Amino acid sequence: MANKSKLYLLTGFLGAGKTTFLTNVLEELKGKRVAVIMNEFGKVGIDGTIIQKEGMELVEINRGSIFCSCLQLSFVSALVEMADRNMEYVFVESSGLADPSNIGEFLEAVKAAKGDVYDYSGAICIVDGVNFLEQVEDIETVERQLKFCHLVILSKVDLIDEYKLNSVKAKIREINPKVDIVESINGQIDYDFLEEDLVKEGWLGVEDTTNTPENRPKTLILTYEGNTTKEKLTQFIDAIKKDCYRVKGFFQLEDGWNQVDVVGSRVDYKPTDKGEEKSQLVIISKIGPQIIRPIFNTWEDIVGEKMILR
Repeated sequence: MANKSKLYLLTGFLGAGKTTFLTNVLEELKGKRVAVIMNEFGKVGIDGTIIQKEGMELVEINRGSIFCSCLQLSFVSALVEMADRNMEYVFVESSGLADPSNIGEFLEAVKAAKGDVYDYSGAICIVDGVNFLEQVEDIETVERQLKFCHLVILSKVDLIDEYKLNSVKAKIREINPKVDIVESINGQIDYDFLEEDLVKEGWLGVEDTTNTPENRPKTLILTYEGNTTKEKLTQFIDAIKKDCYRVKGFFQLEDGWNQVDVVGSRVDYKPTDKGEEKSQLVIISKIGPQIIRPIFNTWEDIVGEKMILR
């Protein structure tokens, strides 16, 4: 029988740095047979374009959380199908709003359909050092992701002081007393975990996920075919970001194509050669469909040219 694939689950709230971390891990595993199952809330996968590497298998499951009943079947099918491809490593990058408490059910379903094809190697949770303390107060998912993980990667530690770093660690310990915490700058860490047994303490139990079709956040896609400036786009984002969990995408600006990334109050631009056909932003709303009108009005006031929101 073929060797079992090592299966890792990657969790972490929106903007914590999951894709950056994954990009670095893939670099570390160059030459190995690696697959990624990527889950995003938007209809358009943005991160898949960022991590695409030669020889890598990528499956994208969009429009919701893979742990919600709405996508359960798609996730199990993707795992079953991946088992036929004889991969050494399979990474599942779940959406930032995913609650993975019921991962055990999925592995059981795959086992029933396909046999014992995966060596579940643990859940790795990326924690955003800068925004975590605010997020954990407001958003239940952040706590659930931590409670059900076997390793914490604490990202952006270069952007916080020692007092905050210690407060973040204390809060993590309160939620998950056993978990190892590894500090990371720019997604770079020691990759020893690939050799370690993260689940040696055993399973963390299975509970029902809090992800349901009813509480699925509203995701919008803004498409624009004209040209605008970084200054105007920043003005637009600054005006709407307080009502957004996350904004990200690719946009053509005066200096060419940019990858746009908004986490908390921070707006980042990174030049990219991934030229798209048209500029697109995925917007995940905190306030449901109520955000639609402010988006249109703000865009009209600042950019003033036609865009499509769907």
